[in-house]
Amino acid sequence: MFDAPHTNTLLENSLVCRKLQLNYQRNRKQDCTERLDAAAAKFRYEDCKDEYWNPIEFSLLYGTPLWEQASEIQRILLNQLYWVAYYSQIISAEIATIFFNQTSAAGLYGQEDFRLVCDMLDLESSQERAHINAFKTISEQVEAHLFGKRIFTYAMRTPFAQTMIYANTNALKTAWKKLQFHGFGLLSADNTFLACQYFTVRGLRTLNGKLVQHKLSRYYQNHSDKENSPVPSKISYYHFMDESFHFNSSTILSHDILNCIAPPTHFERFIANLGIKGCQKDHYHFSVAINGIFWYDPALYSTIYKILRSRVFGMEPSEAIEMMEACFTQETEGLHRSYQTHREAVESYKVYLEPVGYGWKENKEMAVMGSNSIRQYLTLQQRKFSAARRTLLQSSQD
Repeated sequence: MFDAPHTNTLLENSLVCRKLQLNYQRNRKQDCTERLDAAAAKFRYEDCKDEYWNPIEFSLLYGTPLWEQASEIQRILLNQLYWVAYYSQIISAEIATIFFNQTSAAGLYGQEDFRLVCDMLDLESSQERAHINAFKTISEQVEAHLFGKRIFTYAMRTPFAQTMIYANTNALKTAWKKLQFHGFGLLSADNTFLACQYFTVRGLRTLNGKLVQHKLSRYYQNHSDKENSPVPSKISYYHFMDESFHFNSSTILSHDILNCIAPPTHFERFIANLGIKGCQKDHYHFSVAINGIFWYDPALYSTIYKILRSRVFGMEPSEAIEMMEACFTQETEGLHRSYQTHREAVESYKVYLEPVGYGWKENKEMAVMGSNSIRQYLTLQQRKFSAARRTLLQSSQD
C-alpha cells in the first residue's frame, strides 16, 4: 500500500463513471466505420446523379429566386451541392477535432484513472477519420464530374487552419487564429480543466451539427428502399449515428467530469470563456446559401458565381450577377429558414451552457451570436455585394 492518499481521480463518482462506460460501450457496439467505408468505396456519381440526397429544403440556395426558377434537374443538383458544401465544412471541423481530442486526452494523463476517457476519445478520432474519407471521396467525385475542378472541396489541411471555410477573415485574422489554436493545444495538453473545457466548445459545435444532421439523416430513414437509397444519404445517417455519441461524450466531459476535478483558477476561467466567446463569433453569421452552416456569405460570392457561370446553369456574367443580387440582398423564404436555424442554435446553446458555472454572462446569454438579425444581414449583403459586383465581372474577363 502507498502511504500517499489516492487523490486527483476523475471517476470516484460512480454515476459519472457509469455514464462514460455506457456511452463508450454503446458507441463501440454501433460503430458505423465499416459501413461508412463500404458505402464510400462503392460510390459512383452516375448511380445516383438523378436523385435527391437530402430533404428538399436542404438544398443550396433553397427558397431563393434561383431555386424558384430552377428546373427539376437543376434543383436536384442544388440539393446534391448542399451535401457537398455542408460536409466539406464538417471535414474542416473534424480535422480539428481529431487533434484536440488528442491534446485534451494528454491533459488527462496526470489523472489516476484517465484510461476510459482516453479510450473513448481514441474511438471517436478513428470514426472522424472514416467520416473525412467518406465525405472527401464523394464530394471530390461530384465536383470533378460537374465542374472539373474544386468548388467547395479543398486539399487536406492541418488542424490549425481557419475552421470556418467561408469566414469574415483576412491574412492577419487567419494568422492570429492559427496562433490561438497552437496556444490552446499547448495549454490543454497540460491542464486537466482546459482539457475538459475544450469539450464545452466541441459540445456547442456538435450541438449545432446535431440540429441539422438529424434532419439530414431522416432522408435515409424515411426512404422506401433503404438498400438502394443514394450512398450520400446513407453516409449522412451513419455519420449522425456516430456524432450522437460524440455529443454525449462532450456533455459528460464538459458538465460531469468538470465537477470531479478542482475548481478552475481565474486564468483557466479566462481561457475557457475566450474559447466560448470565439465560438459565438464563429457562429455569428447565418447563410442564405446553406441553411445550417454559419458561413459569412460575402466570402461565398465568388464560389456561387462560379456555379452559376458553369455549364450546370450556363448563365452569362450579367445574368449571374443579377441572380446573386436577388438571392443575397433581398428578403426570401430561404433567408428566413436560415435565420430560424440560427435562432434555434442560439437557444440550444443557452440551455447547454446553463450548468457551466464558470461561464461569463455574455457567453451564457449568447449575447454576441444572438445579436445578429435579418435586417443586419440584408444591410451587410447590400453593402458588400455592391462592392463585389465589379470584382465578379472582372473575374469573367480574366
